[in-house]
Amino acid sequence: MAAKTDLRRFTGFLPMTFVCLFLLYAPLIIVMVYSFNDSKSITNWGGLSLRWYEEVFWGVESAKFKAAALNSLSIAVVAAISATTIATMAATAMLRAGRFRGKSISFALINLPLMVPEIVTAVATLVFFSAIGFTTGYLTILLAHIVFCIPFAYLPIAARMQGIEDVYEQAAMDLYATRFETFRLILLPLMMPGIISGFLLAFIISLDDFIITNFVKGAGIETLPTAIFGSVKQGIKPNIMAISTLLLMVSVGFVTLSWLVGRMGQNKK
Repeated sequence: MAAKTDLRRFTGFLPMTFVCLFLLYAPLIIVMVYSFNDSKSITNWGGLSLRWYEEVFWGVESAKFKAAALNSLSIAVVAAISATTIATMAATAMLRAGRFRGKSISFALINLPLMVPEIVTAVATLVFFSAIGFTTGYLTILLAHIVFCIPFAYLPIAARMQGIEDVYEQAAMDLYATRFETFRLILLPLMMPGIISGFLLAFIISLDDFIITNFVKGAGIETLPTAIFGSVKQGIKPNIMAISTLLLMVSVGFVTLSWLVGRMGQNKK
């Protein structure tokens, strides 16, 4: 058997790793640090302060950002629940229904949004809604997010199901359980870590999405990312850094929780 290649031994691998990490995380760290800046300037340090976080919750623009955050949360919850339900049914059909005509095409269609640039998906979605005469607004954002989140929910669910041997289901059916009872009592509990991970991933993808939302939201409705973008166009303010930091912390928390749930499922297996 051929020996494994240790990438760390390649010349320049370690410096390039640090450069990539710096480019990825330095801007985020700068935003987080300056969200605690007491000065109104985004470049001059004036000492530690929580004034901009107070501004987010009780300031002049707080009502706008609260309404946008409520829209983002409600859309993300409904989109994640819908996408996870569809992804669970799709994974069950793809991995437990045996061979059927069009299986390869179905798999490609499920994963297509992951490969297509998001700007292309956004334009195509807007054109589709315009073609059928659908008025852009809350509902169009919700429908677009559901479709976009399905493959993100599908990946951890399918990965979890692939690790579950079908002997448990066969044993249940040998004991005269119906297919639905086998799914509900045997397969579904074993899949639950993957389903939870898929839900959390779909939720954070929907909560953070900007490009698709900005195309299909229409006038008079904002989500938190689009509200932040609208404020940034008028100039970067310290309260925007505070909102961005809060949104970043929520994203990191949900992604970490999704990883931990998936890890627990692997350990149980």
